[in-house]
Amino acid sequence: VQLVESGGGLVQPGGSLRLSCTTSGFTFSSYAMGWARQVPGKGPEGVSGIRINGSTYYSDSVKGRFTIYRDNAKNTVYLQLNSLKPAATAVNYCTTIPPTPGYRGQGTQVTVSS
Repeated sequence: VQLVESGGGLVQPGGSLRLSCTTSGFTFSSYAMGWARQVPGKGPEGVSGIRINGSTYYSDSVKGRFTIYRDNAKNTVYLQLNSLKPAATAVNYCTTIPPTPGYRGQGTQVTVSS
């Protein structure tokens, strides 16, 4: 099983990024998927999720600014981050929902700073 995140980087406040999580080793289309983020010294924060049927949900802190979507043909889940704020600085990673032991990537760093 592999989950590989990419797309993070340094962006100014108000900027945008698109994160990708490409997976292999399991039947991607059979799992709900989600994105979470974590900063050093704090627990993980769930950001967004997408169910098998494509329905989505978001935390209140990102609703209206982030969009999650999936491409089952590519075994990939994406997170479009718009109107980024400094508080979004964190390592972002994807997981299955509910989390499955071992089904998590290393994450990709998002830094929002001027």
